[in-house]
Amino acid sequence: MVAGHEESMTSALRVAIIGASGYTSLELLRWLLRHPQAQIAMLVSRKPEQPISEIFPELLGRIELPITPFEPAAIAGQADLVFLCVPHATAMSYVPPLLAAGVRVIDLSADYRLKDAGVYESWYRHAHSDRENLIHAVYGLPDLCAAEIAAAKLVANPGCYPTSAILPLAPLIKAGLIGPQDIIVNSGSGISGAGRNPSAQHHFPERNEAFEAYSIGAHRHAPEMAQALAAFGGRAVDIVFVPHLVPMDRGILSTIYVKPTVAGPVDRALQAWRAAYGQSPFVRIRSSPLPSTKYVLNTNYIDMAICSYGRRWVITSALDNMVKGAAGQAIENMNLMAGYPQGMGLDAKGQK
Repeated sequence: MVAGHEESMTSALRVAIIGASGYTSLELLRWLLRHPQAQIAMLVSRKPEQPISEIFPELLGRIELPITPFEPAAIAGQADLVFLCVPHATAMSYVPPLLAAGVRVIDLSADYRLKDAGVYESWYRHAHSDRENLIHAVYGLPDLCAAEIAAAKLVANPGCYPTSAILPLAPLIKAGLIGPQDIIVNSGSGISGAGRNPSAQHHFPERNEAFEAYSIGAHRHAPEMAQALAAFGGRAVDIVFVPHLVPMDRGILSTIYVKPTVAGPVDRALQAWRAAYGQSPFVRIRSSPLPSTKYVLNTNYIDMAICSYGRRWVITSALDNMVKGAAGQAIENMNLMAGYPQGMGLDAKGQK
């Protein structure tokens, strides 16, 4: 039976990971192995059949499942829910047969994040071959759309940079506390965000002691931010997004510059955040010290702070790009889809 949000927690949720040889898969495995209600039933990849511990030696003695080929019927017979960790433009070929086989899917690629297929094709330069399921995909930001996620068959897990910007900005735009124009988002990310495939650009001698901007005006996460903020904030926005590579393994720090529509201190902004995220187990509002990647390392938290600076408010947010920015948020979505507490298995106090 496909796991639904109406199920009890008496039986484990059987999950499969497709694309099991990447960094995101490793992070999923780390968390799922200690999840009290998740059973890792199947690992799928194009790699030759071998134990997962030969790909990731740290898993030796913890999980010895072999890597198997992609066969939708076999997956449906063994798993209730699939984490899809394959590249962009590849996921859309996997989703239709999985859904047809009765498996629920959490896609960690970008194939179902952008609701307008034309926008997707413009930014990703690839035809979208699954417009039917694109219409029904739910954007998987659990702190803002938990009810929709719980009922979904297909969830598009958000990007890491967009998570760091959308969560602090959406309540302020919705409350009319900041203008929707002239929003500047500067973000720095660890190198793991580039994935596991080697490249000269991400070779250690190139990245060590190097801090640089990239893809100015051309990063694919920009339209995702604009779409989500328009949906959650209720109005179209104009965003300048500049990503940076930082010589560290993991983490994202975003500094966001906005123009308030109200005079005075940032108290009303803090009230809007508390009203929006008072029940969110992983959103932490800071004043001092300011958010740092050090404070969220290897956790599923996002830390946010805001201060006044001249005619602007300056927001900072920090998260671990591999956890809250990828695998951890995917497990939040899994929990909601299965009817479990949102924070289960992610070490959130209270597990609301």
